[in-house]
Amino acid sequence: MAGSNTRAVQHVQSGQVLIEQSRWCNTFLSRMRGFTFRRKLEKGEGLVLVDKQDSRVNAAITMLFVFFDLGVIWVNGSGKIVDKKLARSWRLSYSPKEPAQYVIESHPNILEKIQIGDHIEFISPV
Repeated sequence: MAGSNTRAVQHVQSGQVLIEQSRWCNTFLSRMRGFTFRRKLEKGEGLVLVDKQDSRVNAAITMLFVFFDLGVIWVNGSGKIVDKKLARSWRLSYSPKEPAQYVIESHPNILEKIQIGDHIEFISPV
């Protein structure tokens, strides 16, 4: 998965890398595809769904055709975590409490490592 379409996701307060290589989904098709139709989630795997600006509507996700639960983190354009949720498989919709530009989807245990109000940064591979 390494390459120009990946980023590391780092928790600013602790310096901990939450996801070493997350897939950077900044096109309509890549955001739409997400984890749909996948049968399992590999350890350390994640996606960053990227929009052009902060929005509640555009940051909404669906879990239809996703066969496993996800830890979802919504991050605004300033890198601040504005919401987090355990997204259950096959649920219609989840949306953040506040507008977000980035939606991070990963293993549910990621939720234990962050708090709303913390900051995230995305590090491009060298």
